[in-house]
Amino acid sequence: MTVKHSSSPSLPANLTLGQKVDYIEQYTPELLQGVPRSLSREQIGVSQPLPFGGVDIWNGYELSWLNPKGKPQVAILQCQVPIDSQNLIESKSFKLYLNSFNQSVFGSADEVARHLSKDLSACAQAPVKVQLFSAGQFGALHLGELDGTVIDDLDIEINAYEPSPELLTTGDQQVSETLVSHLLKSNCLITSQPDWASVQIHYEGAAIDHAGLLAYLISFRRHNEFHEQCIERIFCDLMNRCKPHKLAVYARYTRRGGLDINPLRANFDFNVSNNRLARQ
Repeated sequence: MTVKHSSSPSLPANLTLGQKVDYIEQYTPELLQGVPRSLSREQIGVSQPLPFGGVDIWNGYELSWLNPKGKPQVAILQCQVPIDSQNLIESKSFKLYLNSFNQSVFGSADEVARHLSKDLSACAQAPVKVQLFSAGQFGALHLGELDGTVIDDLDIEINAYEPSPELLTTGDQQVSETLVSHLLKSNCLITSQPDWASVQIHYEGAAIDHAGLLAYLISFRRHNEFHEQCIERIFCDLMNRCKPHKLAVYARYTRRGGLDINPLRANFDFNVSNNRLARQ
């Protein structure tokens, strides 16, 4: 598996991302738009079978609809999109789709959840798990932190702001460790708006130089790519350069438009929590 760094892949021409749009308040599943995962994976040299498992965890904080008496209901949405789905779900279209529930009447939260699961699965072309939390359950959703050693205080000089895998080096010692950085920033592939994230990397194998890893993560600072694609690029670069026996890369991105995206890519069974971080 050889990672290639080239120009952005061709995206579907009908994407609403970056376009001026009307905000529809009546349930409209056609607003959802998918982006083929194959586009970015071909660019970085990922083929079938995938070298990783994982999931894209989404949290939606701006979901509302009307009950049969016209009274607004609110809920927090959590959903899991499998990484072997044909499409990733484009985030602006997801937001517009959720907005279309605002003035629509549904008999229950379960009915809303069924529509969400059906529509998101159709967009992703794979089964999407959906869970709704009512207002009475909000108190059970806690803030958390990523476990691991934070490497952000290392005193290093930075001069690369585009992905630079050559910064990744290893030593002779074999280790098992979990590292965390809050300094990952990339930009939207289409709008160039900043995407901020905390990232957790667990691996077993030759010790990865912490300074080089931090410089590498910071090198995404001017890079334009979707959240899910960035994490797959990081996974592939780490595998190619450092060759760990086990590797998991998990990112918690800050929300935009009431949605946050949290991709996990791992080549072993790595369990993560969906606890919201302080910046989320």
